[in-house]
Amino acid sequence: MAGRFEEAGAAAVVYTDIRRDGMRTGPNVAATERLAKAIRVPVIASGGISDLSDVERIASLGPAGVMGMITGRALYDGSLDLARAVDLCKRLNASSN
Repeated sequence: MAGRFEEAGAAAVVYTDIRRDGMRTGPNVAATERLAKAIRVPVIASGGISDLSDVERIASLGPAGVMGMITGRALYDGSLDLARAVDLCKRLNASSN
């Protein structure tokens, strides 16, 4: 299905593992990476992100084509600090260049 959206001109694809969405059990890193490698448009990861270690795992997929991530519950309940997550992503991006 993502390939069809790509062919239709989508700028990016949001991938959400609905079994993990809102559960704070960690993102499906393997499936996110597989999708990112299978299409040419960037992927935005969603579902299960709960803390900085999850942010780091998703951010490490940048070279595979993952351009960002969506968090929800983890921000609302305070288990993920947005400022620290943004800082981590900036540091990881700087070190990969």
